[in-house]
Amino acid sequence: MAKEVLEVVSLKKYFPILGGIFRRKIGEIRAVDDITFSIRKGKTFALVGESGSGKTTTGKTVIRLYEPTSGEILFDGENIAGLKEKNMKGIRRAMQMIFQDPTSSLNPRIRVKDIVAEPLIIHKMGSMSDRRKRVSELFNVVQLREDYLYRYPHELSGGEKQRVGIARALALDPVFLVLDEPTASLDVSVQAKVITLLTDLQRRLGLTFLYISHDIVVVKNIADEIGVMYFGKMFEMAQTKELFENPMHPYTKTLLSAIPLIDENAELPQTAELETGRTVSLSEMPSGCRFYPRCSLRKSLCKEKQPELKEIHKNHLLACHLEE
Repeated sequence: MAKEVLEVVSLKKYFPILGGIFRRKIGEIRAVDDITFSIRKGKTFALVGESGSGKTTTGKTVIRLYEPTSGEILFDGENIAGLKEKNMKGIRRAMQMIFQDPTSSLNPRIRVKDIVAEPLIIHKMGSMSDRRKRVSELFNVVQLREDYLYRYPHELSGGEKQRVGIARALALDPVFLVLDEPTASLDVSVQAKVITLLTDLQRRLGLTFLYISHDIVVVKNIADEIGVMYFGKMFEMAQTKELFENPMHPYTKTLLSAIPLIDENAELPQTAELETGRTVSLSEMPSGCRFYPRCSLRKSLCKEKQPELKEIHKNHLLACHLEE
């Protein structure tokens, strides 16, 4: 059985809310609030949920772009949550991130060959000749012609820019990638090509993915396991096939019910109707279940107590009082 490349244990990331003349802390935003999951070598774990659910914050915290408030981040067995920045440099070679918007993640003032070579320069890898050769190899890997080497980002399409971003992420031969909605800003036809490229690279290079998406359909054919997040909490977690065939949380059912039907005879999971106008602020979380204000199936216990994530079936975890 493949070993776990990443283990996240009780991870929290809180952002302070400052107010007053002296900018003192008057509250906090619990963007990621005590979540646990793991990813085995060569597999893909997907985090799905609406905007504001904490998915991207989780990814950036796991890769230490954000400092965790508490919890453990075990990368190949080593807890990197408390490592100082100077000790993170070697770790960063093994874990990289591909960002949602390729336009804003690429420096518009330098040629793409220099963008891809930048990680090699920072980590002082190889001679100038070696770096040129490596960049050419990476362009071939992401299926970009060599004449693109001398172009600037504005001369590329959205899909081509994202391929440059992928090449840059692969420059240091990482084993783990955080994919932050890498196709969200692309046309549908281009999305399919980029996803095909990523899955092919994963198979060939043995990469492990944390895939972040607001679109549960996108991850259906990519992820081995899916975690459903809402306002910083993990609501449900299961193998992909199990989650689609047997969704249990009202929020998960709501996400699946929003999938457009191509086959008019197909059935999607029944879901609770959402209460309109009942969204809550990240800075003022309810004491009980965070989905409580929007769930028409709620009961009194839901308002009073936050449900714990428990194994309901084998490898199927759920945080919901309705199943108790």
